[in-house]
Amino acid sequence: MFLAVREMRRALVRFALLVLAVALLVFLILTQQALQDGLLTSFVGGIRNQSAPVLVYSVDGQRSLQGSIVPPPLEDAVRATEGVGTAGRVGQGTFTVEGAGDGPSDAAIVGTEVADLGSPTSLSAGRRPAAAGEAVGSATDFSVGDEVTVAADGGGAPVTLTVVGLAEDVQLNVTPTLFTDLGTYEAAVRAANPDATEVLPNAIAVEPAPGVGVDALVTRLDAASPEADALTRTQAADESPGVAQVRQSFQVIFLLYALVVPLVTGLFFLIITLQKARSLTLLRAVGARAGVLARSLLVQVVAVVGLGLVVGVALYAPVTQVGLGDLALRFDPGAVLLWSVLLLVLGVLSALVAVRRVLRIDPLEATTGGGP
Repeated sequence: MFLAVREMRRALVRFALLVLAVALLVFLILTQQALQDGLLTSFVGGIRNQSAPVLVYSVDGQRSLQGSIVPPPLEDAVRATEGVGTAGRVGQGTFTVEGAGDGPSDAAIVGTEVADLGSPTSLSAGRRPAAAGEAVGSATDFSVGDEVTVAADGGGAPVTLTVVGLAEDVQLNVTPTLFTDLGTYEAAVRAANPDATEVLPNAIAVEPAPGVGVDALVTRLDAASPEADALTRTQAADESPGVAQVRQSFQVIFLLYALVVPLVTGLFFLIITLQKARSLTLLRAVGARAGVLARSLLVQVVAVVGLGLVVGVALYAPVTQVGLGDLALRFDPGAVLLWSVLLLVLGVLSALVAVRRVLRIDPLEATTGGGP
Protein backbone atom coordinates (compact mmCIF):
# COMPACT_ATOMS: atom_id res chain seq x y z
CA MET A 1 0.00 0.00 0.00
CA PHE A 2 2.75 2.45 1.01
CA LEU A 3 4.74 1.72 -2.15
CA ALA A 4 1.65 2.19 -4.35
CA VAL A 5 0.75 5.54 -2.78
CA ARG A 6 4.31 6.88 -3.01
CA GLU A 7 4.52 6.01 -6.71
CA MET A 8 1.14 7.67 -7.42
CA ARG A 9 2.27 10.82 -5.62
CA ARG A 10 5.48 10.96 -7.62
CA ALA A 11 3.59 10.57 -10.92
CA LEU A 12 0.55 12.56 -9.87
CA VAL A 13 -0.19 14.15 -13.26
CA ARG A 14 0.00 10.86 -15.11
CA PHE A 15 -2.34 9.07 -12.70
CA ALA A 16 -4.67 12.09 -12.49
CA LEU A 17 -5.11 12.07 -16.26
CA LEU A 18 -6.02 8.38 -16.18
CA VAL A 19 -8.54 9.03 -13.38
CA LEU A 20 -10.06 11.81 -15.49
CA ALA A 21 -10.25 9.53 -18.55
CA VAL A 22 -12.03 6.83 -16.55
CA ALA A 23 -14.35 9.45 -14.99
CA LEU A 24 -15.38 10.77 -18.41
CA LEU A 25 -16.11 7.24 -19.63
CA VAL A 26 -18.18 6.54 -16.50
CA PHE A 27 -20.03 9.83 -17.02
CA LEU A 28 -20.82 8.90 -20.62
CA ILE A 29 -22.00 5.42 -19.66
CA LEU A 30 -24.33 6.63 -16.90
CA THR A 31 -25.65 9.49 -19.03
CA GLN A 32 -26.40 7.07 -21.87
CA GLN A 33 -28.15 4.81 -19.37
CA ALA A 34 -30.28 7.74 -18.19
CA LEU A 35 -31.07 8.68 -21.79
CA GLN A 36 -32.16 5.13 -22.59
CA ASP A 37 -34.40 4.95 -19.53
CA GLY A 38 -35.82 8.42 -20.20
CA LEU A 39 -36.48 7.65 -23.86
CA LEU A 40 -38.22 4.34 -23.13
CA THR A 41 -40.26 5.93 -20.35
CA SER A 42 -41.35 8.70 -22.71
CA PHE A 43 -42.41 6.08 -25.26
CA VAL A 44 -44.27 3.64 -23.01
CA GLY A 45 -44.36 5.13 -19.51
CA GLY A 46 -48.11 5.61 -19.80
CA ILE A 47 -48.47 1.83 -20.29
CA ARG A 48 -45.88 0.74 -17.75
CA ASN A 49 -47.25 2.99 -15.00
CA GLN A 50 -50.99 2.48 -15.50
CA SER A 51 -53.14 0.43 -13.16
CA ALA A 52 -54.55 -2.36 -15.34
CA PRO A 53 -52.75 -5.70 -14.76
CA VAL A 54 -53.76 -6.98 -18.22
CA LEU A 55 -54.38 -5.21 -21.53
CA VAL A 56 -56.11 -6.97 -24.41
CA TYR A 57 -55.30 -5.67 -27.91
CA SER A 58 -56.48 -6.88 -31.28
CA VAL A 59 -53.94 -9.04 -33.08
CA ASP A 60 -53.95 -6.61 -36.02
CA GLY A 61 -52.78 -3.83 -33.68
CA GLN A 62 -49.31 -5.43 -33.44
CA ARG A 63 -49.14 -4.55 -29.74
CA SER A 64 -49.50 -0.82 -30.37
CA LEU A 65 -52.16 0.78 -28.18
CA GLN A 66 -53.10 3.45 -30.71
CA GLY A 67 -52.96 1.00 -33.62
CA SER A 68 -55.27 -1.55 -32.01
CA ILE A 69 -59.05 -1.48 -32.53
CA VAL A 70 -61.27 -3.81 -30.46
CA PRO A 71 -64.55 -4.67 -32.24
CA PRO A 72 -67.67 -5.62 -30.25
CA PRO A 73 -67.33 -9.44 -30.77
CA LEU A 74 -63.80 -9.38 -29.36
CA GLU A 75 -64.89 -7.21 -26.44
CA ASP A 76 -67.73 -9.62 -25.67
CA ALA A 77 -65.33 -12.57 -25.76
CA VAL A 78 -62.98 -10.83 -23.33
CA ARG A 79 -65.72 -9.96 -20.85
CA ALA A 80 -67.09 -13.53 -20.99
CA THR A 81 -63.72 -15.17 -20.29
CA GLU A 82 -63.55 -17.15 -17.05
CA GLY A 83 -61.34 -15.42 -14.49
CA VAL A 84 -62.08 -11.84 -15.58
CA GLY A 85 -62.95 -9.77 -12.52
CA THR A 86 -63.35 -6.25 -13.90
CA ALA A 87 -63.00 -5.11 -17.51
CA GLY A 88 -63.17 -1.67 -19.02
CA ARG A 89 -62.65 -0.02 -22.38
CA VAL A 90 -59.52 2.01 -23.05
CA GLY A 91 -59.23 4.51 -25.88
CA GLN A 92 -56.11 6.37 -26.93
CA GLY A 93 -55.38 8.84 -29.69
CA THR A 94 -53.10 11.72 -30.60
CA PHE A 95 -54.80 15.09 -31.06
CA THR A 96 -53.87 18.64 -32.02
CA VAL A 97 -54.47 20.75 -28.94
CA GLU A 98 -54.11 24.30 -27.67
CA GLY A 99 -52.63 24.93 -24.25
CA ALA A 100 -49.99 22.18 -24.12
CA GLY A 101 -47.26 24.53 -25.36
CA ASP A 102 -46.70 27.61 -27.45
CA GLY A 103 -49.37 27.40 -30.10
CA PRO A 104 -50.97 24.21 -31.43
CA SER A 105 -49.18 21.01 -30.49
CA ASP A 106 -49.82 17.28 -30.27
CA ALA A 107 -50.99 15.52 -27.14
CA ALA A 108 -51.91 11.91 -26.43
CA ILE A 109 -55.26 11.49 -24.70
CA VAL A 110 -56.16 8.23 -22.94
CA GLY A 111 -59.76 7.57 -21.95
CA THR A 112 -60.74 4.83 -19.48
CA GLU A 113 -64.18 3.39 -18.85
CA VAL A 114 -63.29 2.22 -15.33
CA ALA A 115 -61.50 4.90 -13.34
CA ASP A 116 -58.96 2.60 -11.70
CA LEU A 117 -58.27 0.45 -14.76
CA GLY A 118 -55.81 2.07 -17.15
CA SER A 119 -55.23 5.32 -15.25
CA PRO A 120 -51.87 6.27 -13.64
CA THR A 121 -51.06 4.17 -10.59
CA SER A 122 -50.02 7.18 -8.48
CA LEU A 123 -50.12 10.97 -8.59
CA SER A 124 -47.33 13.41 -7.83
CA ALA A 125 -49.70 16.37 -7.38
CA GLY A 126 -53.39 17.24 -7.41
CA ARG A 127 -56.22 14.72 -7.47
CA ARG A 128 -57.88 12.23 -9.78
CA PRO A 129 -60.64 13.30 -12.19
CA ALA A 130 -64.09 13.41 -10.60
CA ALA A 131 -66.13 14.80 -13.50
CA ALA A 132 -66.21 14.90 -17.28
CA GLY A 133 -63.60 17.21 -18.78
CA GLU A 134 -61.06 16.64 -16.00
CA ALA A 135 -57.76 14.89 -16.59
CA VAL A 136 -54.48 13.76 -15.07
CA GLY A 137 -51.52 15.05 -17.08
CA SER A 138 -47.90 13.99 -17.45
CA ALA A 139 -45.91 15.99 -14.87
CA THR A 140 -43.19 16.83 -17.40
CA ASP A 141 -45.64 18.74 -19.59
CA PHE A 142 -48.47 20.13 -17.47
CA SER A 143 -49.30 21.91 -14.23
CA VAL A 144 -52.40 21.56 -12.10
CA GLY A 145 -55.02 23.98 -13.42
CA ASP A 146 -53.89 23.94 -17.06
CA GLU A 147 -56.64 23.90 -19.65
CA VAL A 148 -56.11 22.02 -22.89
CA THR A 149 -58.51 22.37 -25.81
CA VAL A 150 -58.79 19.76 -28.53
CA ALA A 151 -58.91 21.60 -31.81
CA ALA A 152 -62.19 21.17 -33.67
CA ASP A 153 -61.93 20.09 -37.30
CA GLY A 154 -64.62 20.32 -39.91
CA GLY A 155 -67.26 21.86 -37.69
CA GLY A 156 -66.84 19.63 -34.65
CA ALA A 157 -67.38 21.06 -31.17
CA PRO A 158 -64.08 21.79 -29.35
CA VAL A 159 -63.43 19.89 -26.11
CA THR A 160 -61.59 21.42 -23.17
CA LEU A 161 -59.80 19.31 -20.57
CA THR A 162 -58.77 20.74 -17.20
CA VAL A 163 -55.68 19.21 -15.59
CA VAL A 164 -56.57 18.38 -11.97
CA GLY A 165 -53.71 15.99 -11.22
CA LEU A 166 -50.17 15.14 -12.32
CA ALA A 167 -48.35 11.83 -12.62
CA GLU A 168 -44.66 11.11 -13.21
CA ASP A 169 -43.40 9.01 -16.11
CA VAL A 170 -46.71 8.52 -17.94
CA GLN A 171 -45.95 9.88 -21.39
CA LEU A 172 -46.83 7.97 -24.53
CA ASN A 173 -44.87 8.25 -27.79
CA VAL A 174 -42.71 11.09 -26.36
CA THR A 175 -45.83 13.28 -26.35
CA PRO A 176 -47.61 15.25 -23.60
CA THR A 177 -50.19 12.82 -22.25
CA LEU A 178 -53.58 13.23 -20.56
CA PHE A 179 -55.69 10.57 -18.82
CA THR A 180 -59.43 11.20 -18.63
CA ASP A 181 -62.74 9.32 -18.64
CA LEU A 182 -63.91 7.46 -21.71
CA GLY A 183 -66.76 9.90 -22.44
CA THR A 184 -64.40 12.86 -22.60
CA TYR A 185 -62.03 10.89 -24.84
CA GLU A 186 -64.88 10.02 -27.21
CA ALA A 187 -65.90 13.69 -27.32
CA ALA A 188 -62.30 14.57 -28.26
CA VAL A 189 -62.41 12.00 -31.07
CA ARG A 190 -65.61 13.54 -32.42
CA ALA A 191 -64.15 17.04 -32.13
CA ALA A 192 -61.23 15.99 -34.30
CA ASN A 193 -63.41 13.87 -36.60
CA PRO A 194 -67.08 14.95 -36.66
CA ASP A 195 -67.88 12.09 -39.06
CA ALA A 196 -67.03 9.45 -36.48
CA THR A 197 -70.30 7.60 -35.80
CA GLU A 198 -68.93 5.02 -33.34
CA VAL A 199 -65.74 5.26 -31.30
CA LEU A 200 -64.36 1.78 -30.74
CA PRO A 201 -61.91 1.11 -27.89
CA ASN A 202 -58.25 0.52 -28.60
CA ALA A 203 -57.88 -2.04 -25.81
CA ILE A 204 -59.74 -3.70 -22.96
CA ALA A 205 -58.19 -3.25 -19.52
CA VAL A 206 -58.73 -6.30 -17.34
CA GLU A 207 -58.31 -7.09 -13.66
CA PRO A 208 -58.29 -10.79 -12.69
CA ALA A 209 -60.95 -12.16 -10.40
CA PRO A 210 -59.79 -13.03 -6.85
CA GLY A 211 -57.62 -16.14 -6.87
CA VAL A 212 -56.77 -15.93 -10.58
CA GLY A 213 -53.15 -15.25 -11.55
CA VAL A 214 -52.28 -12.66 -14.16
CA ASP A 215 -50.36 -15.11 -16.37
CA ALA A 216 -53.17 -17.66 -16.21
CA LEU A 217 -55.69 -15.01 -17.20
CA VAL A 218 -53.54 -13.91 -20.16
CA THR A 219 -53.51 -17.52 -21.40
CA ARG A 220 -57.30 -17.79 -21.08
CA LEU A 221 -57.88 -14.49 -22.86
CA ASP A 222 -55.65 -15.48 -25.77
CA ALA A 223 -57.63 -18.73 -26.07
CA ALA A 224 -60.97 -16.91 -25.91
CA SER A 225 -60.64 -15.46 -29.41
CA PRO A 226 -58.15 -15.74 -32.27
CA GLU A 227 -58.33 -11.95 -32.53
CA ALA A 228 -57.23 -11.40 -28.90
CA ASP A 229 -53.68 -10.43 -27.99
CA ALA A 230 -53.59 -10.32 -24.19
CA LEU A 231 -50.51 -8.91 -22.46
CA THR A 232 -49.49 -8.24 -18.90
CA ARG A 233 -48.70 -4.64 -18.04
CA THR A 234 -44.95 -5.31 -18.29
CA GLN A 235 -45.27 -7.17 -21.58
CA ALA A 236 -47.44 -4.42 -23.05
CA ALA A 237 -44.72 -1.87 -22.27
CA ASP A 238 -41.67 -3.93 -23.20
CA GLU A 239 -43.16 -5.35 -26.41
CA SER A 240 -44.47 -2.08 -27.82
CA PRO A 241 -43.14 -1.40 -31.33
CA GLY A 242 -39.67 0.13 -31.26
CA VAL A 243 -38.83 -0.62 -27.62
CA ALA A 244 -36.68 -3.68 -28.35
CA GLN A 245 -34.80 -1.84 -31.11
CA VAL A 246 -34.01 1.09 -28.82
CA ARG A 247 -32.72 -1.28 -26.14
CA GLN A 248 -30.55 -3.18 -28.61
CA SER A 249 -29.02 0.04 -29.95
CA PHE A 250 -28.06 1.21 -26.49
CA GLN A 251 -26.75 -2.23 -25.53
CA VAL A 252 -24.24 -2.03 -28.39
CA ILE A 253 -23.07 1.34 -27.07
CA PHE A 254 -22.80 0.00 -23.51
CA LEU A 255 -20.79 -2.99 -24.75
CA LEU A 256 -18.31 -0.70 -26.48
CA TYR A 257 -17.92 1.39 -23.32
CA ALA A 258 -17.46 -1.74 -21.22
CA LEU A 259 -14.60 -2.74 -23.53
CA VAL A 260 -12.96 0.69 -23.65
CA VAL A 261 -12.59 1.16 -19.88
CA PRO A 262 -10.60 -2.07 -19.24
CA LEU A 263 -8.55 -1.55 -22.39
CA VAL A 264 -7.54 1.97 -21.34
CA THR A 265 -6.77 0.86 -17.78
CA GLY A 266 -4.97 -2.32 -18.78
CA LEU A 267 -2.79 -0.67 -21.43
CA PHE A 268 -1.88 2.17 -19.08
CA PHE A 269 -0.61 -0.13 -16.35
CA LEU A 270 1.12 -2.43 -18.81
CA ILE A 271 3.00 0.53 -20.27
CA ILE A 272 3.87 1.75 -16.77
CA THR A 273 5.14 -1.73 -15.86
CA LEU A 274 7.34 -1.88 -18.95
CA GLN A 275 8.71 1.62 -18.33
CA LYS A 276 9.73 0.83 -14.77
CA ALA A 277 11.00 -2.68 -15.51
CA ARG A 278 14.53 -1.84 -14.29
CA SER A 279 13.23 -0.34 -11.05
CA LEU A 280 11.09 -3.37 -10.36
CA THR A 281 14.02 -5.69 -11.09
CA LEU A 282 16.21 -3.79 -8.62
CA LEU A 283 13.48 -3.96 -5.97
CA ARG A 284 13.33 -7.71 -6.44
CA ALA A 285 17.13 -7.92 -6.20
CA VAL A 286 17.19 -6.13 -2.83
CA GLY A 287 14.57 -8.45 -1.35
CA ALA A 288 11.13 -7.09 -2.34
CA ARG A 289 8.79 -9.99 -2.86
CA ALA A 290 6.94 -10.33 -6.16
CA GLY A 291 3.64 -10.59 -4.32
CA VAL A 292 4.20 -7.22 -2.67
CA LEU A 293 4.90 -5.55 -6.01
CA ALA A 294 1.87 -7.21 -7.61
CA ARG A 295 -0.39 -6.11 -4.77
CA SER A 296 0.96 -2.59 -5.09
CA LEU A 297 -0.02 -2.58 -8.76
CA LEU A 298 -3.52 -3.85 -7.98
CA VAL A 299 -3.93 -1.17 -5.29
CA GLN A 300 -3.15 1.44 -7.92
CA VAL A 301 -5.69 -0.08 -10.32
CA VAL A 302 -8.43 -0.08 -7.68
CA ALA A 303 -7.54 3.48 -6.63
CA VAL A 304 -7.58 4.80 -10.21
CA VAL A 305 -10.84 3.09 -11.21
CA GLY A 306 -12.44 3.90 -7.85
CA LEU A 307 -11.56 7.59 -8.07
CA GLY A 308 -12.73 7.64 -11.69
CA LEU A 309 -16.07 6.19 -10.60
CA VAL A 310 -16.47 8.80 -7.85
CA VAL A 311 -15.69 11.69 -10.19
CA GLY A 312 -17.84 10.24 -12.98
CA VAL A 313 -20.87 9.83 -10.69
CA ALA A 314 -20.32 13.36 -9.36
CA LEU A 315 -20.49 14.66 -12.95
CA TYR A 316 -23.53 12.50 -13.75
CA ALA A 317 -25.68 13.48 -10.75
CA PRO A 318 -26.33 17.14 -11.77
CA VAL A 319 -27.23 16.10 -15.33
CA THR A 320 -30.11 13.94 -14.03
CA GLN A 321 -31.66 16.97 -12.33
CA VAL A 322 -32.19 18.72 -15.66
CA GLY A 323 -34.69 17.53 -18.27
CA LEU A 324 -33.57 17.10 -21.85
CA GLY A 325 -36.42 18.60 -23.87
CA ASP A 326 -39.44 16.39 -23.19
CA LEU A 327 -37.25 13.65 -21.72
CA ALA A 328 -37.13 13.35 -17.94
CA LEU A 329 -33.76 12.03 -16.73
CA ARG A 330 -33.52 10.20 -13.41
CA PHE A 331 -30.60 9.37 -11.11
CA ASP A 332 -30.62 5.57 -10.98
CA PRO A 333 -28.73 4.16 -7.94
CA GLY A 334 -29.10 0.64 -9.32
CA ALA A 335 -27.36 1.58 -12.57
CA VAL A 336 -24.59 3.36 -10.64
CA LEU A 337 -23.98 0.27 -8.47
CA LEU A 338 -24.09 -2.12 -11.42
CA TRP A 339 -21.63 -0.17 -13.56
CA SER A 340 -19.35 0.57 -10.60
CA VAL A 341 -18.97 -3.12 -9.76
CA LEU A 342 -18.66 -4.13 -13.42
CA LEU A 343 -16.03 -1.54 -14.32
CA LEU A 344 -14.03 -2.17 -11.16
CA VAL A 345 -13.93 -5.91 -11.88
CA LEU A 346 -13.07 -5.35 -15.54
CA GLY A 347 -10.36 -2.85 -14.57
CA VAL A 348 -8.72 -5.32 -12.19
CA LEU A 349 -8.93 -8.14 -14.74
CA SER A 350 -7.39 -5.94 -17.42
CA ALA A 351 -4.37 -5.30 -15.19
CA LEU A 352 -3.60 -9.01 -14.79
CA VAL A 353 -1.29 -8.91 -17.83
CA ALA A 354 0.84 -6.28 -16.07
CA VAL A 355 0.66 -8.28 -12.81
CA ARG A 356 1.94 -11.39 -14.61
CA ARG A 357 4.96 -9.47 -15.88
CA VAL A 358 5.71 -8.31 -12.35
CA LEU A 359 5.48 -11.87 -11.00
CA ARG A 360 7.85 -13.12 -13.73
CA ILE A 361 10.66 -10.70 -12.83
CA ASP A 362 13.90 -12.58 -12.07
CA PRO A 363 16.11 -10.78 -9.43
CA LEU A 364 19.25 -12.13 -11.18
CA GLU A 365 18.51 -9.86 -14.14
CA ALA A 366 19.71 -6.94 -11.99
CA THR A 367 23.25 -8.25 -12.37
CA THR A 368 23.02 -8.23 -16.17
CA GLY A 369 21.36 -4.86 -16.59
CA GLY A 370 18.46 -6.45 -18.43
CA GLY A 371 14.78 -6.41 -17.70
CA PRO A 372 11.77 -8.43 -18.64
